[in-house]
Amino acid sequence: MRWEGLFADLEGQLAAEERRELDSEVAERTRRERALVDLTARLAGGLGHAVALTVEGGRSAAGTLTDVGDGWLLLDTGRLEVLVPQPALVAVSGLPPHADPARTARRFGLGYALRALARDRATVEVEVAGGPPLVGTVDVVGSDHLVLAEHAAGEARRRENVRRVTAVPFTAVRLVGSRR
Repeated sequence: MRWEGLFADLEGQLAAEERRELDSEVAERTRRERALVDLTARLAGGLGHAVALTVEGGRSAAGTLTDVGDGWLLLDTGRLEVLVPQPALVAVSGLPPHADPARTARRFGLGYALRALARDRATVEVEVAGGPPLVGTVDVVGSDHLVLAEHAAGEARRRENVRRVTAVPFTAVRLVGSRR
């Protein structure tokens, strides 16, 4: 009987050691896989979730994350749709704890998204680094900048309403808001 107890104890110790090794290996693989997830994948996994974000300069916005692309995200605040260049992000809260591999970001970049606003002739408010918000209509979208015809928020983009035309580098854009 004594041998049976000793062998049972040794079997238990061996099984416990194997479980610890397996747990350690699973934890290491999990850490490795999480290290491969970038912010775009996390954002894509948060589509449809209520999030709050902060951009450079301290401006914050909250709403439903409705779209994500290559270097940008779209937030529906209920009052505005806000296009945010990903490099302007400082923090995002409200994302699910894990990225969803089934959800992916759109492959087109910020310029393509801004061209949709230009095509729609929508009046936008562009928040820029180090300056007051600019209101107007996006006339042109270049490879690394947009050209905004500035006019009052309630006015249509007509030659007589345009106060000035301003080129804004994408690197200076923090938020682009448009009415829903």
